[in-house]
Amino acid sequence: MARPMREPTFWILTALIDQPRHGYGVMRQVAELSGGETRLLAATLYAALDRLAVEGLVAVDREEVVEGRLRRYYRLTGDGSSALTAETHRLSRKAATATRLLGQGPAGVPA
Repeated sequence: MARPMREPTFWILTALIDQPRHGYGVMRQVAELSGGETRLLAATLYAALDRLAVEGLVAVDREEVVEGRLRRYYRLTGDGSSALTAETHRLSRKAATATRLLGQGPAGVPA
């Protein structure tokens, strides 16, 4: 069984589902998808993207120069999609268990 993902990793992979994005685009998408709860600093993001690339969960899609600066776009790989799917299922099972137990109230007595 794979180890649970850290929240920033979950959001970075989620941000790359629909299209490749450059670093700033990933940061904006993560903030939007998380409702502002997760905000990534550039150093944190790029270290995470480097780690995720080594793990084969993301890959460089393309590079372009914009206003004299290199912009690197990342995409989700098949392994990244599989890992995100597994994490989503893991989180869903946890939430379903807590929801079920909350409905029972204390000591199994219906709330």
